[in-house]
Amino acid sequence: MAIIIDNNIETIVQGVTGTNAALHTKFMLEYGTKIVGGVTPGKVGQEVEGIPVYDTVMDCLAEHPNATVSSVWVPPRFAKDAILEAIDAGIKTIIVITERIPVHDMLYARCVAQEKGIMIIGGNTPGVISPGKALIGMLPKIAFQPGRIGTVARSGAVTYYVANSLNLAGLGESTSVGLGGDPILGTNFEDVLRLFEHDDETDAVVMAGEIGGVYEELAAPYIKEMSKPVIAYITGKAAPQGKRLGHAGAIIEGKMGTAASKIIALEKYGALIAQTLSEIPGLVKKTLGRDVS
Repeated sequence: MAIIIDNNIETIVQGVTGTNAALHTKFMLEYGTKIVGGVTPGKVGQEVEGIPVYDTVMDCLAEHPNATVSSVWVPPRFAKDAILEAIDAGIKTIIVITERIPVHDMLYARCVAQEKGIMIIGGNTPGVISPGKALIGMLPKIAFQPGRIGTVARSGAVTYYVANSLNLAGLGESTSVGLGGDPILGTNFEDVLRLFEHDDETDAVVMAGEIGGVYEELAAPYIKEMSKPVIAYITGKAAPQGKRLGHAGAIIEGKMGTAASKIIALEKYGALIAQTLSEIPGLVKKTLGRDVS
């Protein structure tokens, strides 16, 4: 089975009547994702792409009790409440597309989720895709094809590029996970690496990080425990201190979070380091004992 989402999960969309959410609900449905309901307070009785809209997550789950995943598309100031509402209603996995969530809001929501054993992915995630099975978020389906390589990255653009490079090399993805670009994330690299390690449909993992934060360094020791090879790439090697690189969380502050410190930690615990994105497919094939010519 794939990790996090597959063709059997039922999901809901919070903020479904918003312009972006409605558009991507259409794309997710076309991909085959089982979206059973949407939530926007005050919009009960409406439909989006044939999906019924409810006032609350609790109301939605009363009609669709098998839904276990929600994607959150609400404005940043409402994100904490939307996440907590999903947790209280019994949702098990929350994929937060919203970006620039206030730091203290996300810290509180993450704490509550961890206490209850709920997975939050994001904020500012492009989503999650198990190619050929399900898509939640705004990942472009054209960049992904079924295969046996798991990918996890903070950057959406890097997620697309890595997957496309694997595809062109005759490989494909079991699941691709966008962790998100905000400073505070609900799920870290180690969490996803653990899922891939225990996934029968994943043979190797590509992990793409970036400057800022310490998520990569924290995950590094677990790589030594894995039976599956990990290929790592860190973007932003030339970024100066204080220069934000695309995401709110991609900024070097003080002496922490540099590309060099991440690469040293990952290499120390057994990850193969790709110096450029184009090196990734060759390293994957090398670790799997396949022809790299």
